[in-house]
Amino acid sequence: MTVRVRFAPSPTGLLHIGNVRTALVTWLFARNQSGHFLLRLDDTDTERSEEAYANAIQEDLTWLGLEWDELARQSERTARYDAAIADLKQSGRLYPCYETPEELSLKRKSALQQGKPPIYDRSALNLDDIEKARLEEEGRRPHWRFLLTHKPIEWDDLVRGPVRFNGADMSDPVLIRADGRPLYHISSVVDDIGFGISHVVRGEDHVANTAAHIQMIEALGGTPPAFAHLPLLADAAGKGLSKRLGSLSIVDLRDNGGIEPMALISLLGRLGTSDPIEPFDHIQPLIDGFDFAKFARATPKFDPAELDRLNARILHGLSFDAAWPRLAALGFDQIDEAFWLAVRPNLNLMVDVGHWWAIARGPIERHRDDPDFLDTAADLLPEDPWGPETWKTWTDRVKQETGAKGKALFLPLRRALTGQDHGPELAALLPLMGRDRTVRRLTGAPPKGQG
Repeated sequence: MTVRVRFAPSPTGLLHIGNVRTALVTWLFARNQSGHFLLRLDDTDTERSEEAYANAIQEDLTWLGLEWDELARQSERTARYDAAIADLKQSGRLYPCYETPEELSLKRKSALQQGKPPIYDRSALNLDDIEKARLEEEGRRPHWRFLLTHKPIEWDDLVRGPVRFNGADMSDPVLIRADGRPLYHISSVVDDIGFGISHVVRGEDHVANTAAHIQMIEALGGTPPAFAHLPLLADAAGKGLSKRLGSLSIVDLRDNGGIEPMALISLLGRLGTSDPIEPFDHIQPLIDGFDFAKFARATPKFDPAELDRLNARILHGLSFDAAWPRLAALGFDQIDEAFWLAVRPNLNLMVDVGHWWAIARGPIERHRDDPDFLDTAADLLPEDPWGPETWKTWTDRVKQETGAKGKALFLPLRRALTGQDHGPELAALLPLMGRDRTVRRLTGAPPKGQG
């Protein structure tokens, strides 16, 4: 069997952490199985769907490296949904209901007060044609429910294991609104059949929907796919993912947070599995090691601090050739390999390069904590040309001349040269700053336009 999967976002907003985790897990499974990955834009909600969001979804997936094999839009497939709806009406599995939202709310409250589950009572099935006509003359328009059969619904979930529902314990789901618009359920089921989807990956909040979808697929003559329901993410404290984190968009992480795509892939690809979370510079190991059996049913915790740590570790191992496209895109095309290698160990985000470039090449806040010591150090500077050994040669001279050592030697020099207490190794940074700039920073001489 060829594995065929789909990621089906609605273009009514930007992709966020939860969306991307589902997309990534689905994509990793497809690639592990040499399968087919469909990007399906569920854009039947014409009031809320926007082309800008559809484009943003594709841009985000491309940035993450999650290329798709096929693209489909539900807005172009309405004829198929109409045909399926007609078939279900003809077979009696889709029936009209005329209750108003207020009447349905009263029914639910009444059932709960009697200690009964709030299941729709199917009273609409008792209406004859005369009663239906009368209701429609009053201006009522029906919503349409799918008639569930009262039998067990079972499947072996790839994450949750054996799952069992009983149709008698469920409300017949609404498939068509009173205004005639189909809901998510019918279009999703029709497309899963039409595209030959073999596996559906989604959050565990869809488990009850899956039970109803299985009966819909069977009613339309299809074969239900396999299902994998992932536990929903929680925050670092173990609580349900907060609105702030749950709505954290990929655009925020990429453009405002400066997160590398492989940092997000490394975290979300292993989150909730038995494999350790570690930084990867390429996605292939995650493809090769993918297995639904590794996913636990426990709630995984998404910690932004962990994402930041992974991001830093990935940057610390990034070659100049790999970093260059990102540096150029950020406007740092003047940076060469020597500078990248000098500052790379001190980066948390790619944009931090700008901070160290300004320190090495631009004006800084003056720090002359011990002017006499710094003047002496300036007099002992080696002549050009400078290289990797210049720092040791110079500090050995200063140590011998002044007797300073350890922190008393290095901290005043670092603060004078960089304005910082910590930072890149000065052995690498000093030649990039140049002798003239170094002298002016040590002595407090007026800058020549920079430094």
